[in-house]
Amino acid sequence: MKRFLVVIFLITCQIQSQNSMESKLPYYEIPDTPESYTAGTVAARMLDGLGFRYYWATEGLQPEDLSFKPSDDARTSAETIDHIYILSKVILNATLQQSNEGVNDIPDLTFNEKRRQTLENIKTAADILRASDDISQFKLIFSEREFPFRNSINGPIEDAVWHCGQIVSFRRSSGNPYNSKANVFTGKVRE
Repeated sequence: MKRFLVVIFLITCQIQSQNSMESKLPYYEIPDTPESYTAGTVAARMLDGLGFRYYWATEGLQPEDLSFKPSDDARTSAETIDHIYILSKVILNATLQQSNEGVNDIPDLTFNEKRRQTLENIKTAADILRASDDISQFKLIFSEREFPFRNSINGPIEDAVWHCGQIVSFRRSSGNPYNSKANVFTGKVRE
C-alpha cells in the first residue's frame, strides 16, 4: 500500500510539473491590446493571433493525433507541425534581420520542445514588431534575394495560420477535438 501511495504521489508531481511547464508557454491567451495602433502593433497582433491558434491547435495532441493524415498524399499532423516550426523561424529571422540559410534544418526535438520553440519564435517576433514603428526594415532574406515585410504577411504568417486550421481539422478527424473554450475572436479562454 505504501509503495502504491508513493507511485501515485510521483505521478501527481509529474503531472503538476508538466501542467506548470505548459502554463508558462506563450499564447494561452492573446496579450492585451496596445494603446496605440502602428504598423508594428498591427503586425504583432497578427502574430499573436497565430500564436493563440497554434497554442490551441496543438494543445493536448497525442501520438495518434500526430501520426494522423487524412489521405496517403497528405502530411501527418507531425509533419505539418514541422512545417509550422520552419515558418516560425522564417518569421523570426525577418524580425531579427537574418538570412534564412539553413532554415529547413529541424533539430531533433520532441513534440513538446518543438511546440515550445515555435511559440517562443512567434512571441519573440511579435515583441520585436510591437516595439517598432517602422516595419519596412524587416525583410525576408533568402540567399541573395530580399523581400519586403508584406511578403511575410501573405507568405509565412498566413501559411502558418492555414496550417493551424489543418491541425485542428486533423485532430477532430483523429477523435481529439481542440478546446472549444479557446475563442479565436477574443483571444481568451471562456470559463
